[in-house]
Amino acid sequence: MIAAAFGILFTQVAFLAHEANHRQIFASGRANDRLALWIGNGIVGMSQSWWATKHTRHHANPNRVGKDPDIEIDTISFLDEDAATARGLRRWITLRQGWLFFPLLTLEGLNLHALAFRHLLSRGEVKGRWTELGLLALRFAIFVAPVFVFLPIGMAFAFLGVQLAVFGVYMGASFAPNHKGMAVIAPGAKLDFFSKQVRTSRNISGGWWATWLMGGLNYQIEHHLFPNMPRPYLSKAREIVREHCETLNVPYVETTLLQSYGIVIAYLNRVGLAARDPFECPMTSAARRV
Repeated sequence: MIAAAFGILFTQVAFLAHEANHRQIFASGRANDRLALWIGNGIVGMSQSWWATKHTRHHANPNRVGKDPDIEIDTISFLDEDAATARGLRRWITLRQGWLFFPLLTLEGLNLHALAFRHLLSRGEVKGRWTELGLLALRFAIFVAPVFVFLPIGMAFAFLGVQLAVFGVYMGASFAPNHKGMAVIAPGAKLDFFSKQVRTSRNISGGWWATWLMGGLNYQIEHHLFPNMPRPYLSKAREIVREHCETLNVPYVETTLLQSYGIVIAYLNRVGLAARDPFECPMTSAARRV
């Protein structure tokens, strides 16, 4: 129970780090950066520089093939052409990836920690490398090491396993509904900023409880249009954006949380079918994109 509570706590702190990266908390950019660094690395255990770089690329080109890192090939394939290249174990997973998506998220917490160290220990230039590594080491000394000191070895691993599983599922379940299953933009497509951000994003209904549960990510459309807007104001912006979308005849998508999960699972299963036929006509895949 305590391990699961830590998983929830770290996710909620990760939401605050996300907001600090977007300069939503303090008036000073430097103060926001420092907060994101201290809580992102020191409490959550992620690399602030890795996350900020990746997330900035995503915001600039959500769901655009070749530019959005969030749809790049990984264990899960988000594009038909990536699914078609799957072989071996990855092919087996790809064919079932919609149903396996949430079970695989139990490993995402461990993956995020591994990505932090891989980024910070890479040979490329990393600004603030040693500060970030120092904060990760401090977190290990304060949170991870005592678990193995005060608990039997088996129970210690079980404690961390539960904490990491809850953290991974909660993080993935909060970010996945935002764009997965929405329009995918072809590399050469020309879209204005407003249409690009709205057509690739999905809101989650529910009001205040969804805002708390998802750290404001339930207002994904407004967040992408106004990335520096603090969480409390997103609901107010929603009414203006909806009205503007009606005026411009731009689809404004909002579903319940459970409906969004169904859409994500169905989308991933459809993409996974491409692993059965690696010779699918490229024009078929292109026709599904904006």
